[in-house]
Amino acid sequence: MSSAKPARTTGPRAAGPDPKGQDPAAGSLPAGAAAVHADYAKRRDDFIALSTRKGRQERWLSHTRLVSFLVALALTWFALGTESVSALWIAPAALVFAVLVIAHDRVIRARDHACRAADLYERGLARLEDRWAGGGNVGDEFRDADHPYADDLDVFGEGSLFELLCTARTSAGEQTLARWLLAPAEPEVVRSRQAAVKELSGRVELRQDLALLGEDVRSRLRPTALVRWGSAPAVLDPSPRLRATAAASSALSVAGIFLWTLTEAGPIPFLIATAVQSAFALRLRSRVRSIAADVVAPTRDLALLSGLLERLEGEPMESPRLAELRAAFHVEGAPPSKRIRELQRLTDLLDARRNQLFAPFSALLLWKTQVALGIEAWRLSCGPALPRWLDAVGEIEALCSLSGYAHEHPHDPFPEVVSQAEGPIFDGVAIGHPLLPDACCERNDLSLGGERQAFVVSGSNMSGKSTLLRTVGTNTLLALAGSPVRAKSLRVSPVALAASIRVNDSLQDGTSRFYAEILRLRQVVDACSGDLPVLFLLDEILHGTNSHDRRIGADAIVRGLLERGALGLVTTHDLALAKIADELAPQIENIHFEDHIEDGEIHFDYQLRQGVVTKSNALALMRAVGLDV
Repeated sequence: MSSAKPARTTGPRAAGPDPKGQDPAAGSLPAGAAAVHADYAKRRDDFIALSTRKGRQERWLSHTRLVSFLVALALTWFALGTESVSALWIAPAALVFAVLVIAHDRVIRARDHACRAADLYERGLARLEDRWAGGGNVGDEFRDADHPYADDLDVFGEGSLFELLCTARTSAGEQTLARWLLAPAEPEVVRSRQAAVKELSGRVELRQDLALLGEDVRSRLRPTALVRWGSAPAVLDPSPRLRATAAASSALSVAGIFLWTLTEAGPIPFLIATAVQSAFALRLRSRVRSIAADVVAPTRDLALLSGLLERLEGEPMESPRLAELRAAFHVEGAPPSKRIRELQRLTDLLDARRNQLFAPFSALLLWKTQVALGIEAWRLSCGPALPRWLDAVGEIEALCSLSGYAHEHPHDPFPEVVSQAEGPIFDGVAIGHPLLPDACCERNDLSLGGERQAFVVSGSNMSGKSTLLRTVGTNTLLALAGSPVRAKSLRVSPVALAASIRVNDSLQDGTSRFYAEILRLRQVVDACSGDLPVLFLLDEILHGTNSHDRRIGADAIVRGLLERGALGLVTTHDLALAKIADELAPQIENIHFEDHIEDGEIHFDYQLRQGVVTKSNALALMRAVGLDV
């Protein structure tokens, strides 16, 4: 472990950016990020200018449309009321009004699209300027108080990792990203995601299109209901034999009409044919009605999804995982947009029977039954692919979220994820916390693995101990999700993260802070029985009890974790606990942070040093806030 600087900001700031929103100047960004900032600013300004132009056009068209309506109304009065002008003038006036209505609607949509695009790039600038907290999707629906690290590492909530990363606009995309952040992937899966993220990182237009196309999808799409419809058992078997029978019965009815009108056969053949057709239709009636009623909502949902699918179909995808995802779209060699258009044509044909002029012919042709058979055939063919389509869209959205982070942080590298055979290992050079502004995030070298399994981190209050734990944990989960990390380099093996950092008492559950902590520690120890070695992060272990019990308990817990092959860090104010490292060396080493008093004020240098801290700042902090001690 070499000396370096951990994140400057500790305590409350460790959870995310400055809550006061004090932004670093764009000019202080690294060169790569500054170029991205300039590109986003130009795109935002271009879309603002476009929305302004479209706004002016919208107002002009609104006024012109009103004038054209009044002119058409006046012409109608003069033509039909006073008959002073020809009625032929009504048609061109009405046509002009209709054209203006269509143009006005298109301009409104273009203006709204430009406004949404400008907002999209404004959010990108906010991320680059570290004023993003509270402005995005915080992912609260994915929070689980019993998860072994999610709350401790600020995975969800305001100012969280999920809020920083997530640009998904479908629930499938949000769920996929959350799942990746909550569980490590195998090294080969991580490497496939890394390749996909690298390929997508420069595709700003793709992320823009997915974000803007996805607005309606996110608010109105019901993926669960769509999948349920697609996977339901067959209502009616649309076999070729049944469809041929339906076609033949309607053909007999048509033939009966021709025989009746063109020959001397009379109505008997027609009546027999219609009787056969009616019996056939009556036998299938309830199931046909069910098919016709059930297809309405799925067709609407698929229409919302089709824009995303069609956009992705046209995107070149070369990395193996992206190629697999695009291949997952196809059903019998055809892309989903084509398949969805087939269903939309069938539902349009189904709706045609409601036309009063066509209704008699619809009954003669057994229209509803034949179209319902086609819809059911489509559902049985393409329905099983709906979960695959949604999963593929969700994964691509999750990859786009990570690629957006990679694009906006070009100085953050992809880690090397090694196999379990080489681990467990965490070897980071200049690691920093990704939720802290880069300008005030100083770095720290830290290496665990092999003979050295753990560090005991001592130091005074606010010196950076908790931030160090979160830095290690957050970079580990980013690495195992397939994302770049905040480091100069990182080499890590698959591990199961387990943390005890943010543990609180619960009035509702009747548990004290100490009891809540030992329950969490039990969870950390139990994680060692899983398939992966554990990377544990324990902050102020057992500080809710007396020094004697704390010393014995902490010693036993740490020894047990090391015996089970775990790696980790333990922070403490109690210097007696630092003796654990002396007794278990070289498996454990002591490291610490320091501070110094200057002109009556406490200053932190945030440099990680070897050994045990030799002083405390508790009294100085109490005096700094006005306590007489």
